[in-house]
Amino acid sequence: MNFSRDNTNIWAPWRMEYIETIDTGETDCFLCDYIATPERDEENLLLWRGKTTYCLLNRFPYTGGHCLIAPYDHLGDLPDFAPEVISEMMAMTQDLEQSLRVAIGAEGFNIGINLGRCAGAGLPGHLHTHIVPRWSGDTNFMSTLGDARVVPEFLLTTRRKILAAAATLDLSTFPGA
Repeated sequence: MNFSRDNTNIWAPWRMEYIETIDTGETDCFLCDYIATPERDEENLLLWRGKTTYCLLNRFPYTGGHCLIAPYDHLGDLPDFAPEVISEMMAMTQDLEQSLRVAIGAEGFNIGINLGRCAGAGLPGHLHTHIVPRWSGDTNFMSTLGDARVVPEFLLTTRRKILAAAATLDLSTFPGA
């Protein structure tokens, strides 16, 4: 079997939106825009808001259910935040992890913060945590050979599942619990 890139085209045109919106210094911060527009929470894929932080689905996910947790403050380094903000980020991470286990059957997670562009931060000025659900055997040839990812469900469908799961759990940051 020949896996030469010359013989295979894998199209992911939705990625161009991400590529074109990488921080160019000409646009506002999308995380700050989302904070300022609660009436657009569903469109912006927000899940819920806490006192100092909020969580949302990543519009350009690595896997289904890939979420972000961000503070309201537009700051880029951990020492810039008050302890209560960092504490709420961790509490929201716990709540989101539980919700993702119930909603989409996630078996494990990669959870991390990229500090600085050289560390992979696509938005280095606004700190945020990534929560990437994982399943046994979820690596496949698409990422390895095709440099593409397969996300099998519409983001709004995943959002509805996470919100429904969160409503059934005893979570500290979910407003409906």
